[in-house]
Amino acid sequence: MTSLKDATVLVTGANGGLGAEFVKAALDRGARRVYATARRPKEWGDGRVVPLPLDVTDPDSVDRVLSQADDTTILVNNAAIFPRGDLLTAPFDDITANIETNLLGPIRLTRAFAPALRSAKGSLLNVGSVLSWFAVGKAHSVSKAGLWMATNAFRLELEPEGVQVLGAYLGATDTPMQADADRSGMNKPADVVAAIYDALEAGEHEVITDEMTNKVHAAISQPVTALYPALASR
Repeated sequence: MTSLKDATVLVTGANGGLGAEFVKAALDRGARRVYATARRPKEWGDGRVVPLPLDVTDPDSVDRVLSQADDTTILVNNAAIFPRGDLLTAPFDDITANIETNLLGPIRLTRAFAPALRSAKGSLLNVGSVLSWFAVGKAHSVSKAGLWMATNAFRLELEPEGVQVLGAYLGATDTPMQADADRSGMNKPADVVAAIYDALEAGEHEVITDEMTNKVHAAISQPVTALYPALASR
């Protein structure tokens, strides 16, 4: 099990939405220091928060952050993008950007920080999505499905060395990423982050934060028409 008390936490995509909540909640739970990273990091006005510029798609940027934050004990891979568009028609650069940011970025960060996490017997927290198991997000779903499997693979590699690996899965949440969606019924970022940190401190492998995500997760063991009923009429 991992305690946030006196931990040193690195959060990617920390400027707003879930990322900002990960920073605030870590401090509320007693973290000693939080590295709040983003491509253009904001100032926090709190000496416990260290803003660092980070582009998760750039290996040199990752290396620079590692040199400044190699005392990290909990890595939160939260940064993500969500360009809309179908796999057959979206600009191919959008598809590539999804995979580079949402899948290869966390892999790159985890590889870089693995020695620090091993040394600290720390934790890796990867933020997935209901779209890890549901294809309506198109390219985003592809990237998040890959992150789900990468999280499982990292767990097999890191847990024997004392590193906890937690995959977090959530449905629609009221963040800037969902700015053009209907806000009614959305998860609140603070509630989602509280559930995730509770699971981390309880030593869990996975956490599903809402009922919709739980239903989708349960359906993946069913025939494909359980998730995509329109296929049943074809």
